[in-house]
Amino acid sequence: MLTRQTYFTLIIFLVMENLLAFALLCFTSFFTLTNPLGTMPVFLTMTHGMEDEQRKSIVRRATFVAFITLMVFVFTGKFLFMFFGISTNGFRIAGGVIIFKIGFDMLQARYTPMKLNSDEIKTYANDISVTPLAIPMLCGPGAIANAIVLMADANTVPMQMTLIGMIALIYFITFLILRASTRLVKLMGETGNNVMMRLMGLILMVIAVECFVSGLKPILVNIIHEGFSLSL
Repeated sequence: MLTRQTYFTLIIFLVMENLLAFALLCFTSFFTLTNPLGTMPVFLTMTHGMEDEQRKSIVRRATFVAFITLMVFVFTGKFLFMFFGISTNGFRIAGGVIIFKIGFDMLQARYTPMKLNSDEIKTYANDISVTPLAIPMLCGPGAIANAIVLMADANTVPMQMTLIGMIALIYFITFLILRASTRLVKLMGETGNNVMMRLMGLILMVIAVECFVSGLKPILVNIIHEGFSLSL
């Protein structure tokens, strides 16, 4: 027969095991969807010609905006979607178009012209740190949809705190990766950067197509299903 102490110990063990599994799910899913390693060449491309301090400022702003945006959807995403009558599929389609354009520019090895004065560079840096770096690269439709689903599954306060903690950890890791990417410019050189940019641009275009199709497919299936129902 279990004693009271053994009973409570078993309950705590099961709760901790459940939290650990949930934390691992949150970490792996958000790291894959945020994809800081895939975002790194985009960041290097759009900040080509900038000083190191300007790049660090963009990284700080982008990760902060992405984190705050995802937190908003964690707590209010379901209500916002219902209020505006939109779905995550629409987010996937729009995000796919934007990411495809970025990938195409990378495939052509196009650098953003940086012959700007200091005020124009500051404005440009603020713009790209929000779009497309923070949204939709670091906080895209997949991450938003994943946050809403996991928040719905987190039916206890510890699980909700675990979700928030894992998201914060992911964006901290993303911050470190993107900040360290500035050193790769000197290590790789112009040729190496062009090769990586073209390769990652192609991969990014494939990801964009997958994102676009995953958003369009349910809409088309729904339209076909409704049309078939009406014909009957």
